[in-house]
Amino acid sequence: MRIKTLILGAGAAGMMCAARAGGDCLVVDHAKAPGEKIRISGGGRCNFTNMYAAAENYLSQNPHFCKSAMARYTQWDFIELVTRHGIAWHEKTLGQLFCDDSARQIVTMLVKELRDAGADLWLQTSVVDVSHGSDGFTVRLEREGKPVTVTAQNLVLATGGKSIPKMGATGLAYEIATQFGLNILDTRPGLVPFTFGADRFKPLAGVSVPARISNAEASFDEALLFTHRGLSGPAVLQISSYWREGEEIAVHLLPEVDLFVALREQRQQSGRKDLTTELARHLPARLVEDLAADGSLKGRLADQSDAALQALCDRLKDWRLKPTGTEGYRTAEVTLGGIDTDALSSRSMEAKAVPGLYAIGEAVDVTGWLGGYNFQWAWASGHAAGTAIRG
Repeated sequence: MRIKTLILGAGAAGMMCAARAGGDCLVVDHAKAPGEKIRISGGGRCNFTNMYAAAENYLSQNPHFCKSAMARYTQWDFIELVTRHGIAWHEKTLGQLFCDDSARQIVTMLVKELRDAGADLWLQTSVVDVSHGSDGFTVRLEREGKPVTVTAQNLVLATGGKSIPKMGATGLAYEIATQFGLNILDTRPGLVPFTFGADRFKPLAGVSVPARISNAEASFDEALLFTHRGLSGPAVLQISSYWREGEEIAVHLLPEVDLFVALREQRQQSGRKDLTTELARHLPARLVEDLAADGSLKGRLADQSDAALQALCDRLKDWRLKPTGTEGYRTAEVTLGGIDTDALSSRSMEAKAVPGLYAIGEAVDVTGWLGGYNFQWAWASGHAAGTAIRG
């Protein structure tokens, strides 16, 4: 079977690429249904883009690489596509856009787009072998237990990264890229919960509190969630992409509250109250109990000097914690690192040294923040490759 374009991966980037590449295009995926990560994203409603998506919201060895593709296919372009398909959507916090109904609507939209463009979609199809010669790329596939050989002028790597292996994620894109001489940067889990030893936060599991979490690289103000294994929540997931093993993180509890002023005012009005009782008006009671376990929060408010209250507030502004690790690819939302952007054209996503070979989406060393940014990179990079292939 000879075709113009073979796309490996029916995820966000792969289907967008097929929708823009024109006819004589085949998308293959080993899953039973397309867009599985789309389907489960955003609690089933798909956080499909972010109103504020820009290059500074992405991590890459080359922070400028994503600019070209994202300038030519913006969040507004995708919003127009969603609206044109009659999909109702709404904005949550921080510019995050979600479907009103179901993430499946985005999958249905993309499948319709690719089919309207003349592309075919094969599911339950795995890659056995890839080679390259004068005829183009020869890919041996196994489709529903039967061997099929496809020869294509263009081959697009859109199989994603290693995150969420229970959904079938593998390092296939990296393996094929390596086979053709493309450099692979070290990969690691991103947007992932932290773990701590000795059940450190197990008694607090389920407790959530507003926080600012920082390290030397970045700082994020969002919710912090305590879990049986450690720390999660949006602020933790965000900072995890900037964290390296052995580093501390700094937690500022209640960053939008001037706790010192609040405690001093209450000391004047209700000095007989226990300090822990007053703290529990601002922080979850179980968290206050944990913070008081070392005996440092004893006494009534009236017994606390300004200096003592300030020392307490300083402690809650700079709570230093050292994670033992992360939950790994099992729960990571993205994979950091991957195919080196130096090997690719930023305009077309085509490999500079291997004409006809493209890499898009999560497989590439471009990783966005939490909140729809990674989907926007999938749409932009898929659009860039598809448009280049269509010519």
